[in-house]
Formats: sequence, C-alpha cells, structure tokens
Amino acid sequence: MKDYDRNCAVCRLMRSLAFSGLGMGIGGGIAYLFGASRETIMMVGIVTAAIIVFGIIDRKKKP
Repeated sequence: MKDYDRNCAVCRLMRSLAFSGLGMGIGGGIAYLFGASRETIMMVGIVTAAIIVFGIIDRKKKP
C-alpha cells in the first residue's frame, strides 16, 4: 500500500509544523492557566514547541 516515501522533505516539514503547533498550544495553555502575560505565554509556547520538535527528531534518527 505504501507508494510514497514517508521521509520526503514535504512530509518532514508537515510533521514538524504539526508538532510545533501542538507544542505551542500545550506550552501556551499551561502558561495561560498560571496567569502569565502575553509575552511570557508566547515565549513558553515557542520553547515548548522547540523541545517537542527537536526531541522527536533526535529520537527518530537511526544510529
């Protein structure tokens, strides 16, 4: 059934965009619940998204 390469550049881009959006939502939501300012919410979301994206990318690399 697989007729396409799952590791193509577009597939990797779309996966990273999905995980960065998920990380932004989780990090920003938690900061919002703690009553942080808008700037802090954005920074926490960006850092959480980076941790999720780079953590998943590093885990999936084969030695």
